[in-house]
Amino acid sequence: MREYELCCEIFNQCSNNQMRDVAFSEVSLEDTDAYVRAQEPKARIEKEVLADGTAVYHTDTAGLLKRYSFTPID
Repeated sequence: MREYELCCEIFNQCSNNQMRDVAFSEVSLEDTDAYVRAQEPKARIEKEVLADGTAVYHTDTAGLLKRYSFTPID
């Protein structure tokens, strides 16, 4: 299994509160794709991989937007 720092951001769409809810954790995973699908089974998911190896998933579940970023821990 590979170790990652996971950052999960939930984007607030309320007009009076534009702040994000952000949570950080360390996770051990074989497959980041499977993890995101398990967390967001009904979401439309887009994935991008950054130059440093970070996998970023943008999810949209009926207008609720989240971003999961998995940064490998060396």
